Amino acid sequence: MVLLRRVIGDALRARRQGQHRTLREVSSAANVSLGYLSEIERGQKEPSSELLAAICDALGARLSELLREVSDTVALAEQMPGVLVPVTDEPVEPTPAVRKATNRGVRQVTSDGSVAVQVRQDSPLKATLRTTRVRPADRDVVCAA
Repeated sequence: MVLLRRVIGDALRARRQGQHRTLREVSSAANVSLGYLSEIERGQKEPSSELLAAICDALGARLSELLREVSDTVALAEQMPGVLVPVTDEPVEPTPAVRKATNRGVRQVTSDGSVAVQVRQDSPLKATLRTTRVRPADRDVVCAA
């Protein structure tokens, strides 16, 4: 089972780290304690809508963009077989879309080659879902002089 607060926290952390900002900088800008923001990013606390809006404002992001990203991540997880069900100790027949990464309940799921989803089953009722956009290795680099 994927917890919404964990997906929200992952999305916030990804945005913050993508801007190369510290927890202290964002917490000050959002007027929230550093510890509480850290708990939100780790999925331990669920922010109110007002606090979520303040954090998004501090990150220079629209609340709708963040919620759309979270919604897309959850929707993608719902489409993948076995992602939103508890991991059992019994061997499971892998589907072509699912690769088991380790014996600790971590699975790498890819949809169309442009998005990668990693699911870590922390307990029977708790899972961490991380998404990353896969960038092609053969990108053209343009340098202007």
